Amino acid sequence: MTAKEVITKIYDCFAIGDMETLASLFHDDSVTKLNGTHKMSGTFVGPQAWIENLSQIPELFSNFTITPVHMIAEGDEVFVQIHATADGMDADFGHFIKLADGKVKEFWVYDDSQKISDTMKS
Repeated sequence: MTAKEVITKIYDCFAIGDMETLASLFHDDSVTKLNGTHKMSGTFVGPQAWIENLSQIPELFSNFTITPVHMIAEGDEVFVQIHATADGMDADFGHFIKLADGKVKEFWVYDDSQKISDTMKS
């Protein structure tokens, strides 16, 4: 698979809740960083730590969705513009991903932490 195909599959897996396949597309020692200081912010090592963090979404957001709008790939690096919605949120964010050997090695989530924090259920 090309870098874009791997990343597309990750977003497809997230959309349908297939976390097992999503995890298989990350290296065991991958690092995911989510900016900000809200409940989901932090650095997560390995796919399971990231998936555990993602598991908070249903309790923190109502009707949360993300849709990839545009992808730019150069070699094993991909930037994705995404459109995110939830009750009280309609926003555009960016994600930057580095792959190695066809799997995610580094994933940076550049979401607007203010919007995320303001939308979270208390």
